[in-house]
Amino acid sequence: MLKIRELKKSFRQPNGELVSILDVPEYSVDSGEQAVLVGPSGGGKTTLLHIIAGIPRPDSGSVLVAGKDFFRFSESGRDRIRASTIGYVFQTFNLLPAFSALENVELGMTFSGGKNNASRAKELLKLVGLGHRLKNKPGSLSVGEQQRVAVARALANRPKLLLADEPTANVDPANQQQIVDLICKSCEEENISLVMVTHSNEVSQQFSRVDKLNELNLVMQTA
Repeated sequence: MLKIRELKKSFRQPNGELVSILDVPEYSVDSGEQAVLVGPSGGGKTTLLHIIAGIPRPDSGSVLVAGKDFFRFSESGRDRIRASTIGYVFQTFNLLPAFSALENVELGMTFSGGKNNASRAKELLKLVGLGHRLKNKPGSLSVGEQQRVAVARALANRPKLLLADEPTANVDPANQQQIVDLICKSCEEENISLVMVTHSNEVSQQFSRVDKLNELNLVMQTA
């Protein structure tokens, strides 16, 4: 489902210095497989997720999702591939405050080029335990509830690959396990591949596959 080869990414500092962030010779995740990615802050985990999602271009290398090489396509082409194959759970939720939970999930479909499927949106919100909060806006939802809306939105278009960036970082411990269980169960039921970034040992130890970025990223081995 996901294949990365010879991926390199650097950023230029204000003083003109070029700083290497990623140098990943190889990384892959099979269809339906669930992987956790761990590593220190500033090690490039979020940058790697963003590149997998086709947002920034790498300096070199290839990223294949469902057999398609993202960076052989134009920006609009990458947008279409992302809409049809990838769901993204952001650490900061990225919900639209003026819209209800239901509308946020529905808008997630239309913004990514899919059709507005109200029944699918309601089904997902019921699945995440928010069937009674469909009309509530983010401001009237708890942090845990907002994250559950974000998970529902990421699943709305039936992605083949789900990327989750610290999905429990802003959730209190009482809700942390609920979010993890929700993501894992949803991916298992719909045969979605998962790459989850986390700092939490409590989260990572629940997965059979845990990948350490310092073992994948050659930049961290030479720092």
